[in-house]
Amino acid sequence: MIHRLYSDLPSFKELRFTEGLNILIAEKSADATERHTRNRAGKSSMVEMIHFLLGSNASKDSLFRTPAIADYEFGMEFDLVAERTFVQRRGAKASPLAVEGDFSAWPVQPRLREDRYWISNTKWKVVLGALMFGLEDYDESWTPSFRSLISYFVRRERSGGFHVPVKQSEKQATADQQVNLSYLLGLDWTIPLKWQEIRDREKNLAELKKSLKGGSFGQVIEKASTLKTKVLVAEDKVNRLKEQVAAFKVVEEYHDLEQEASSITTDLAALADENTLDYRYIIDLDRAMEEEIPPSPPDLQRLYQEAGVVLPDLVQRRFDDVKTFHELVVQNRRSYLQTEVAAAKERIADRGEEQRRLDARRGEIMQILKASGALEHFSALQAEITRAEVALETLRQKYETADALESGTTKLTMERARLLERLREDYTEQQDLVKNAILTFQRISSALYEDTAAGSLTLTPAENGPEFEIEIQGAKSRGVSNMQIFCFDMMITLLSIERGRSPGFLIHDSHLFDGVDERQVGTALALGARLAKEHGFQYIVSLNTDDVPSEVPEGFNINDHILDVRLSDSTDDGGLFGFRFG
Repeated sequence: MIHRLYSDLPSFKELRFTEGLNILIAEKSADATERHTRNRAGKSSMVEMIHFLLGSNASKDSLFRTPAIADYEFGMEFDLVAERTFVQRRGAKASPLAVEGDFSAWPVQPRLREDRYWISNTKWKVVLGALMFGLEDYDESWTPSFRSLISYFVRRERSGGFHVPVKQSEKQATADQQVNLSYLLGLDWTIPLKWQEIRDREKNLAELKKSLKGGSFGQVIEKASTLKTKVLVAEDKVNRLKEQVAAFKVVEEYHDLEQEASSITTDLAALADENTLDYRYIIDLDRAMEEEIPPSPPDLQRLYQEAGVVLPDLVQRRFDDVKTFHELVVQNRRSYLQTEVAAAKERIADRGEEQRRLDARRGEIMQILKASGALEHFSALQAEITRAEVALETLRQKYETADALESGTTKLTMERARLLERLREDYTEQQDLVKNAILTFQRISSALYEDTAAGSLTLTPAENGPEFEIEIQGAKSRGVSNMQIFCFDMMITLLSIERGRSPGFLIHDSHLFDGVDERQVGTALALGARLAKEHGFQYIVSLNTDDVPSEVPEGFNINDHILDVRLSDSTDDGGLFGFRFG
């Protein structure tokens, strides 16, 4: 229940409300013409003020950002979970808001600063949503929101709220309407949420097809099956590269080891060359030993005689001594050759040991180099992974695009069918809630039209989500269409109160009664007063003086519900703010 609207603007006309029906009258000046809207009196401003204090966005075109009143504070005293609560806000600094009351049940606590409690507008909406409608602080798009729900209880003409009963705004999206009405009626609101996800995907698919048709991708998309194969191959490549990186060890002395291995290879080649030379030397020595034969006696005798002729002055030795000498020379020569062979073989053996040592060391180095690498090699491998991952992601996007094009429509059609079945099951399971909504609307409509043209509410599980349809005889006329809104809002209010998820008030400004027959206005006001009293909610209405009905149902006295404050457009100070501006 709203107790009062107030402001520190000296000329502001404070409005005080009571339980049940409250009627704010705006008087029409004698010289007013059809061109006068009488909005200058402030009836719509009252609605805007309530929205302003209930967390609406204070955009640049907000009434409360008008320089003439932007620095003044406006406030509301109302019941929030049966606790008297105060909220104040100014257009010049729309957030945070000043609040007073019992904060113990609030999901978000205000902060004390300069002897006042303050809360941001975002958190204020969380508080209101939780305490009025039992909302959680959802993070997803299209989930039930306080601002959308409260707009069914405080409709705004500037938003087109009096055009269609099931929409509180002319621009309200289908998903927002379906989700929030399902929530208010107690139905599964997550089903229409899923429907919006399907609509979003259908929209993306249509845009994708349009882009491809226009050549925005710059190339022909391959078949999904072909791209799937490429994706699998690319994934395998990335995985193998990652395995290599995981097992890779960076050796800081990598280049030193490379040089050492190269040097060992050179040394091994040199040793092999030296062994070759020694092997050849041994062969030559063996051949020399074979050829080293002592001269035969005849040859030695002839040699001796020749020596006697050539060297007549030398002392002649006996022939046996000469023979012995020659045998000794040959023996010494053979001994020398054998010593050289042994030395060559020893050198070969030593080189073999060195070769084995060097080859073992080279094996160690090569094993290290095989299992590890230099830092630049590691960086190059990581860069290759990055390139492979980019290529893989590109292929995945192409595959998803091709798959969406080939099977997207079919999949979405199947999902729609499954979702429709879920919706039908929910309506079957919640048939008591559906029945209650239909009968409540019918009773309100029957009471309004005295059964002569009772309207009906239909809840239909349709292929595009839940549909809420209202039919009243003569609904093409503006007046009857507005009475559809009256019946619908009353139905929503009563059901919300039953479920304990209600703000405790319903507000209609004079636009609801535009084009409505005077007798029908009287009946609607009387019905609103009765329902408000029976169900314990507050019904606030603004009326122009020429819309105040002279004919009302028996037992209903309209004057008992008219507020003491009356607005007027006849004088500059007759409006809600006490002066004209803008």
